[in-house]
Amino acid sequence: MKHETHAGHAHHGQHADHEQSEHTHAGHGSHAGPGKVSWPMAAQATLHCLTGCAIGEVLGMAIGTALGWGNLPTMILAIVLAFFFGYSLTLRGVLKAGVDFRTAFRVALAADTLSIAVMELIDNGVIALWPSAMDAHLSDALFWGALAASLAIAFVVTTPVNKWMIGRGKGHAVVHQYHH
Repeated sequence: MKHETHAGHAHHGQHADHEQSEHTHAGHGSHAGPGKVSWPMAAQATLHCLTGCAIGEVLGMAIGTALGWGNLPTMILAIVLAFFFGYSLTLRGVLKAGVDFRTAFRVALAADTLSIAVMELIDNGVIALWPSAMDAHLSDALFWGALAASLAIAFVVTTPVNKWMIGRGKGHAVVHQYHH
């Protein structure tokens, strides 16, 4: 998710009480119910995870396929890289806010673990079940088509998960307190 600077996020400063009120009203605060979280907000959180997952998936599948690895090691590499890049994107943003690495790492784990896990489960499940997708090569349209379709399906399935988590002050709601 791109780091936003609109009034719905809590900022440090003299107007914190007013802004915290807006923050909670916008559905980011821990007191907001699940109905108060907008679908666009959930979609942005999911897009953030999708970006990291897509980088890791594409890189892992490309490396494993190019090296002629079997399906299982290629999929494991893709999953590991998806988590790595997903966490890295969150870490980068939280570290920019001046947070120490240990705290930033904890925030990334809290914000992204469930979202990335769901996305990876769906993404890799679609690829595993798609006829011949696991045997496609980098030069095959099937490789890229199945990968794109699996990521799109994972996005659709993961967005409600993120909406639910944000509405309970978890997931990407944790990251919002570090935005400037």
